[in-house]
Amino acid sequence: FQFFWLSLNVWLFWKTFLLYYQGLQYYYLHQMLGLGLCVSRASASVLNLNCCLVLLPMCRVILALLRGSQKVASKKTRRLLDKSKTFHVTCGVTICIFSVLHVAAHLVNALNFSENYNEEFLALNAANYRGEDPRKLLFATVPGLTGVIMVLVLFLMCTASTFAIRVSNYDIFWYTHNLFFVFYMLLMLHVSGGVLKYQTNLQEHPPGCFNPNKTLRQNLTVPKAFEELFPDYTTEPFPEDLPLPEPFVQNHFVRICSEEPKFQSHFPETWFWISGPLCLYCVERLYRYLRSNKPVTITSVISHPSNVLEVRMMKDDFEARPGQYVILHCPRVSVLESHPFTLTMCPTDTKATFGVHIKIVGDWTERFRDLLLLHSNQDTEILPIFQQRRYPKLYVDGPFGSPFEEALNYEVSLCVAGGIGVTPFASVLNTLLDGWKCYKLRRLYFIWVCRDIESFRWFADLLCMLHNKLWQENRPDYINIQLYLSQTDGIQKIIGEKYQALNSRLLIGRPQWKLLFDDIAKCNRRKTIGVFCCGPNKISKILHKLSNSSNSYGTRFEYNKESFS
Repeated sequence: FQFFWLSLNVWLFWKTFLLYYQGLQYYYLHQMLGLGLCVSRASASVLNLNCCLVLLPMCRVILALLRGSQKVASKKTRRLLDKSKTFHVTCGVTICIFSVLHVAAHLVNALNFSENYNEEFLALNAANYRGEDPRKLLFATVPGLTGVIMVLVLFLMCTASTFAIRVSNYDIFWYTHNLFFVFYMLLMLHVSGGVLKYQTNLQEHPPGCFNPNKTLRQNLTVPKAFEELFPDYTTEPFPEDLPLPEPFVQNHFVRICSEEPKFQSHFPETWFWISGPLCLYCVERLYRYLRSNKPVTITSVISHPSNVLEVRMMKDDFEARPGQYVILHCPRVSVLESHPFTLTMCPTDTKATFGVHIKIVGDWTERFRDLLLLHSNQDTEILPIFQQRRYPKLYVDGPFGSPFEEALNYEVSLCVAGGIGVTPFASVLNTLLDGWKCYKLRRLYFIWVCRDIESFRWFADLLCMLHNKLWQENRPDYINIQLYLSQTDGIQKIIGEKYQALNSRLLIGRPQWKLLFDDIAKCNRRKTIGVFCCGPNKISKILHKLSNSSNSYGTRFEYNKESFS
């Protein structure tokens, strides 16, 4: 997809380049600036397109509505919505690449404006005189100054978006990425300068025509018979009925004109490109703010092993589907910062409680945990619901759609989780515990890989309850549970008599993915199986590759991966 989008932008760049290279309305400007004009305008057209589209994948509410609406009936179309983050990143990379071209072209243009100052067509000049310092065009004009600041903002956003910085210090990524609003405001000012101009009277003054009224015609070879007819002080237009010698017409000009060329700045097309998506994004953010301005009621906080915190909440009129996620905002932790977390428990007709599991990694989650827990070193204590302390205000924005909403829409689904990546599937398992017969899903393969044995206790009770329920309903084959302990010094088991059913499904080591896919394909011939993964990139790449490979059983695997936008 990235290659296709980049190719499309290269094609747009080339078409716009030819338009400005061959367009007669840019003839005089092209004579002054050369190829710098074509490159700057062509790259600007690509930037307009991508600055327009880069905001759309961030409209989470619209994407969630599209996913949940019946109008998007195609499963393939709904899966395209899951690529929103990929599309956003691709547009961002394209903006960075063509911004470099745009800046380089305008640096050449600034130099050409200074060196090729045209005294004949004063309206075309951006410089005030020949030899003017090009740095004045960059720092003393609105287009130049805003362009310089935009380059600095884009550099900060681009470098802070790299994987290394996002992992090491998410705060830097968060705060610099919110400079996008400054970038767009500067962009609106940048295009209003009107530095590059085009000719408006091509019919009256085609480029290269002969104007007998011009005073600067001494370089043209005119017969003596015509010098008497057109003295220097002549102000009348060229007589239309005056007979002209045919060789003179053919050799010296194609058309006679009497009007000077007129130039005009382009209307800022960028406003058309970005005003719609920017307004849409702002309206959506306003709607999200109004929807989430009332704090939720925290009903319980549970500290699980391996630095995992479970928060259960209630909120009026809150509805969510299994697999969706919410964004949590706690002003006492950070005034501006918010973070997405997958719902592990969704509200139903019988209970209004919903919850999330939070892995304590980073400053935000550590401060949030310290505010919720009485003592930060309590690792396994279940806290009472309202008695011991007042919880900090917590605001919930969402829910928003994710690929895992489709897990219940396949007849057969394979769900693979790595560590805390089990959270999207927890809401699916909770939903099946309430009732599975109303969904299309008839068989679920659940694979969970963890490094330590204690991590399985996060959802061990849920897995046992679902296992027992299916056995009571004579559907033991509905769910196939496989738990893998990747790092261990010996044989271990989940402590507790009630976890005996899980201990029998606990395996040491890592899954043999190829054998696993072959076995699933053999048991589900000629069926379409949804593959869902939330875990390390290494596992994700393996599953993606195996899903795209063919098998001899006619089974088709459709790959889905969790990706917060």
